[in-house]
Amino acid sequence: MAVDLSVKIGSLTIKNPIITASGTFGYGLEFADKMNISAVGAIITKGLSMKPRAGNPMPRICETDAGMLNSIGLENVGMEVFEKEKLPGLKKSGAAVIANFFGESEDEYVEAARRLGSIDGVRALEMNVSCPNVDRGGIEFGSDVKTLGRLTKAVRKATDSPLIVKLSPNVTDIREFAKAAEGAGADAVSAINTLKGMSIDTASKKSRLNRVFGGLSGPAIKPVALYMVWECARAVKIPVIGVGGITSLDDALQFFIAGAGAVQTGTMNFVEPGLSERLVEELTQYCEKEKIMKLSQIVGSLRK
Repeated sequence: MAVDLSVKIGSLTIKNPIITASGTFGYGLEFADKMNISAVGAIITKGLSMKPRAGNPMPRICETDAGMLNSIGLENVGMEVFEKEKLPGLKKSGAAVIANFFGESEDEYVEAARRLGSIDGVRALEMNVSCPNVDRGGIEFGSDVKTLGRLTKAVRKATDSPLIVKLSPNVTDIREFAKAAEGAGADAVSAINTLKGMSIDTASKKSRLNRVFGGLSGPAIKPVALYMVWECARAVKIPVIGVGGITSLDDALQFFIAGAGAVQTGTMNFVEPGLSERLVEELTQYCEKEKIMKLSQIVGSLRK
């Protein structure tokens, strides 16, 4: 009997719990010559806005100890180009596509969700309310519980598509934000987005990023992400998707044991483009070896 690695997110069922994280996998097609992009549970697109966005001035990325800082500023091609030029190839590949989206106002979020939710080939939506690299939108919607709840409720009314809310770690108590998202109709939450951080070039005494600070990701944030996933999983009944510093099967298993129903690979995609496909294979082999027939046997199995 085959191992059942499927995961249900609202009305969407994906075949396995390995998902590529937004902003680290382009629009998906960029990796098509490096791995079988249809092998993973889903691909989450680069964050999309209604209109094209140039992002922040250079320099906007730098390597750090055990990770990287980015201040990309949500650069993207906009929804029209995405639908016409990016999505057809993704559909042809057989990959399950989840569209990450954002706006600078509640109305923009609602309109973006309505538009994406109506596009054939977009299986679910991930709402970014936690990007620290923009002046408007992003984290300001994810740093106040009432604002997050109101926004999620408005977006929920605008689309029937499965809705994931990507949470910020830069808050006092992430559990309250997870509960607010759940209460407003979200089908799942992703935890976590990047932590605020900075790096300085001592010779010039200047920041290595044009905006001075950016979002820290990679293995350095895994312990924080793991803790916050555990907190969220105890606070809500909807699936929690773990994000932050996953580089190996052992990392992914830690997130599952902490309560994550699925995980996203992020920064490590830049180091090992085929990581997510490898993790699917290794997770299948692990479950067969341990006689685990369903992923749910692992999820939330932390012993005290």
